[in-house]
Amino acid sequence: MPQYSDDLIKSILRSTKTIAMVGASGNDMRPSYFAMMYLLAKGYVIHPINPGMAGKQIQGQTVYGSLKDVPAPVDMVDIFRASDAAPGIVREALAEKDRLGIKTIWMQLGIVNEEAATMAREAGLTVIMDRCPKIEYGRLSGEIGWMGINRRVIDNRKPLLFSKGGNLKRV
Repeated sequence: MPQYSDDLIKSILRSTKTIAMVGASGNDMRPSYFAMMYLLAKGYVIHPINPGMAGKQIQGQTVYGSLKDVPAPVDMVDIFRASDAAPGIVREALAEKDRLGIKTIWMQLGIVNEEAATMAREAGLTVIMDRCPKIEYGRLSGEIGWMGINRRVIDNRKPLLFSKGGNLKRV
């Protein structure tokens, strides 16, 4: 997994206001749906991009067919597609970079594509791969602790987890 400093991630998340989410889904069981819901709740403007849903809405946001259809500005392009789709998405982002004001290409968990990253970096963009802005926001804000939640309680007890039999046990 590529390594990025917390300062870099914080800087991106603080300076980003508008995100074009390529591969956004209207299916409430998909990770992109939850990421979009969380980021909207944190005040980000999200432009979902999904050619099959263009003109419809996801979580009250108009869906666009491609980056060329998205209104400016866009600070970050968040890629929720397979790694092999990343170079094409980055080429499209670079074609719209000046019009939209794109500063960051962010590839979601499991998405690493060095060709796409190199193209973006050579065009002066910041690149993050194999990370989720939702998870990083939660982690860096303290909302998500190592257990996945912030209980706002400090204690020395080990967390309760389910055993194979379904019973709670301390681990």
